[in-house]
Amino acid sequence: QVQLVESGGELVQAGDSLRLSCAASGRSFGSYAMGWFRQPPGKEREFVATITANGGATYYADSVKGRFTVSRDNAKNTMYLQMNNLKPEDTAVYYCAARGRPTWSTFSSSYDSWGQGTQVTVSS
Repeated sequence: QVQLVESGGELVQAGDSLRLSCAASGRSFGSYAMGWFRQPPGKEREFVATITANGGATYYADSVKGRFTVSRDNAKNTMYLQMNNLKPEDTAVYYCAARGRPTWSTFSSSYDSWGQGTQVTVSS
């Protein structure tokens, strides 16, 4: 398993941008597909974005498509989530996750390792 630590969450206003980071430990980061999930207050965790192990392909939830961009730097063992034009409904705890296969997935059950989460709050 890989250890994951998210950072970058904060309180912002609607329309602002924010970049989350997910730092991974271990020497096999480049072999893991990665994902971002979020849990809004009072709701279940939901898929946000995912990226293949080599960064060559990505997939997004419809709710964030065109506003969020997932990327990774395997040399730095880090994944990012650039969030633009944030909306109040983006308020949630954001989690990064690692999957022990190189192909992306939208299913949380297919991920093996999870970070502790970082809070993003968007005020209107």
